[in-house]
Amino acid sequence: MKFKIKFEINKKIIIQILSVELARSLFIAVMILSVSLVSNSNNQMVVNPPVLFKIHPVPQTEQRLPSVSGRKAEHLYHMFIIQTASHYQVDPALIKAIIMAESGYNTKAVSKSGAKGLMQLMPQTAQSLGVEDIFNPHQNITGGIQYFKHLVNRFNGDVKLALAAYNAGSRNVRNYNGVPPFKATHSYIKKVFKYYQIYKNHMGEKVDRV
Repeated sequence: MKFKIKFEINKKIIIQILSVELARSLFIAVMILSVSLVSNSNNQMVVNPPVLFKIHPVPQTEQRLPSVSGRKAEHLYHMFIIQTASHYQVDPALIKAIIMAESGYNTKAVSKSGAKGLMQLMPQTAQSLGVEDIFNPHQNITGGIQYFKHLVNRFNGDVKLALAAYNAGSRNVRNYNGVPPFKATHSYIKKVFKYYQIYKNHMGEKVDRV
């Protein structure tokens, strides 16, 4: 009888010990699994960072890009301007000068005449160029470069006339058979070339490359 009681007591103790060991083993297994998952997650973030923008010759992304201006915007879109201008065989330094003269790198700039964005595209012009979001810097820059390249070709490579047409319209350039006698247009051309010289020196570009 005493032996039976002693055996039952020992049996209960063994069961309790086994239960504790099992619980501890499960706890350790869960901790190891958790650490492994966190480690894999961190490694994935480092190896495969999220892509914010895909740079294409004609970007039509619907992502909301940050509203910035001034030096921050100039720095942010510097490489995109170089790549897109080079794609369309236009001097990147000249495009940067046009943007500075047009909007001062204000991505949300709107003129009194209704021109919008970094390169101050008119809505009708932007639409004809396939620009869906005129305030999207990538689309605005691409559309502006395409339009300026079109003007350069229209006026047989004459950058000065292309700038005059960009500012005052092609019709005025044709009607006056040259740069229109508008003070604002002459001032604009002078401003663009001043900025162009600065960017050209900074970027090491050639003056006559278009």
